[in-house]
Amino acid sequence: MKTKYDHLDKEDLIRLLAKRDDDRRYGLVWEQDEIDRDKALNEDFVALEYVEQHSVGSAPFRNLLLEGDNFDALRYLRVAYKSRVKVIYIDPPYNTGNDDFIYNDKFIDKEDSFRHSKWLEFMYRRLTLARDLLAEDGVIFVSIGEDEGANLTLLMDQVFPGMRVGTFVWRRRSGANDEKEWFLSTDHEYVLCYANKGFSFGGFAKDWSKAVDDGDQRGPWVDGPLNQGKDIRQRFDCFYPICNPAKDIWYPCDPDSVWRFATKDRATGKKIRSSFMETLIDEKRVAWPANEAIATYGTVQEILDAIHEGTAPHNLRVYERLDNYEKAVGNGQCNPKVLANIPPVDFWVGKKIGYGKPRFKRFIQDIKKDRKPVSTWILPSSIKRAELDCLDLDDIEVFQVGYTSEGTSLLNKMIGNKDFAYPKPLSLIQQLIAQATDPFGDDIVVDFFAGSATTGHAVLALNAQDDGDRSFILVSNTEATANQPSKNVCRDVTAKRLRSAIEGYSWRDAKGVHPVEGLGGEFAYMRTLRIPMESIHLDIKHDQVWYILQQLHEEGISPFVTDVSYQMMKTEGSCIIYIPRLNDDLLAEITALANATKVSTVIYSWQPGLLKQGIHSEHVLVEKIPEFLIERFGGE
Repeated sequence: MKTKYDHLDKEDLIRLLAKRDDDRRYGLVWEQDEIDRDKALNEDFVALEYVEQHSVGSAPFRNLLLEGDNFDALRYLRVAYKSRVKVIYIDPPYNTGNDDFIYNDKFIDKEDSFRHSKWLEFMYRRLTLARDLLAEDGVIFVSIGEDEGANLTLLMDQVFPGMRVGTFVWRRRSGANDEKEWFLSTDHEYVLCYANKGFSFGGFAKDWSKAVDDGDQRGPWVDGPLNQGKDIRQRFDCFYPICNPAKDIWYPCDPDSVWRFATKDRATGKKIRSSFMETLIDEKRVAWPANEAIATYGTVQEILDAIHEGTAPHNLRVYERLDNYEKAVGNGQCNPKVLANIPPVDFWVGKKIGYGKPRFKRFIQDIKKDRKPVSTWILPSSIKRAELDCLDLDDIEVFQVGYTSEGTSLLNKMIGNKDFAYPKPLSLIQQLIAQATDPFGDDIVVDFFAGSATTGHAVLALNAQDDGDRSFILVSNTEATANQPSKNVCRDVTAKRLRSAIEGYSWRDAKGVHPVEGLGGEFAYMRTLRIPMESIHLDIKHDQVWYILQQLHEEGISPFVTDVSYQMMKTEGSCIIYIPRLNDDLLAEITALANATKVSTVIYSWQPGLLKQGIHSEHVLVEKIPEFLIERFGGE
């Protein structure tokens, strides 16, 4: 009987069995074609070449756009940027089976029985490389849809153990789209967030503009909810009426959202962590409604009639539910104290009853944190202010971002391209990066599924907004196939959008032409190249050596200068020198220069022995090329 192993020889079969014996028995497991996998991997050295005609701005370039397979690019970046990246954001293929995922140069369709396994293997190889880029306070965000959301979470847990922060949920479109036979509109996507221990979101500054300064010696105050998100069944001991002693106005408790503070009348030996309601009232820390309507009833029947007619203060509706509470108590579904804590109806006869809602005075001087945490709930930017106010977001802050239609519309205006599928809205990426970076911290942002360059655009926009020093490294492939050999997404979409963002652009509609001012900035367009290790001494070019040396020393990239005998880059406290060819005159010059230096200097040469003989400065280190690079690449 023919099997899928017939094409393997004895050595391949032994290796396959040994690998399976070593595989872990717990965790996410996916099918792997070991031979096909090995063909996709390689031991080639990866270098970069500078493409001047597609670059924008002048050197030194801190922003980079790399054209090439992101697996190759990540191998290169892991050498040059290990533990230096603050933020990674990626929007990988969602593996929907609709020609959105290429594996080993072939699109994977819905009928491929190994579709999910191939996607997991593809992502695993890249995420394990990306993990090493993260700084001690680094974070990675990964956008994903329903098709691979669960698998990706398990994979991320495996690649980034103990680093899970949370999952953002955002609505990607405004209209409904009933899918398949289930009559379900899948409107949401997710952004998974994993980070190293030193990471924290910046949060949002609390708004004190509405603080009240009424002369109280405790200073200005803002009001917060006096109630909590628990109902009478959950917190029956927090259901009781309160009174404004200055005006003798009473307020019924909301049965669906009881008071957040206990009353002294029910303090039966329990340890109370916060103040009693009576204490707050005595200390004038309750903000009573001003100029509100009140109701007064002479009999119980008047109260019941008003409740029935819907004209009574809203919280008196608890008396409409007494029968339900009594049944729940009788069925053992509710604590008997629920009924005991509801005052009889005649308690309200003759009292002035307020229609408003008392609030809690929070003096600014007593508030320990002046910032709100970020919510994982992302709301549409189109939501109305009144709707937002109804969500009771006093203690958290939510992102408000656009739909994918915003991303599509913006890309079309910038480069006239309507074909790029569902680019993320700029507002989503911009807010994530803003929360995860320090404007003046020289933070590096990496996106190795750069696509339409939304991440790079977001970095440029943020820097223009707050005069920040963030930089980006984007990786985008050509996405060329046998059917479209000349296709180049990196050149025709990614780079084109970045140029438009930097230099400005204009778009036209029925009302005319609309110019958009450029954000400023620069980027170097570079291609990844594979060089077989056995021929690196012959095939690696001097400019490629110079690029990686500059990046290893945490500096921007400057092009290779061809009409000088050596390349040199100086900073305030250090210097690096690269010598492509050494002759007697240059040896004397470099030796004199090195022995006179007072700053830390590294000299890279193909003939280090001659230099070491004549250099005696304790500030100078001499390294051999290309062995130094091979060692760094091999020890990745």
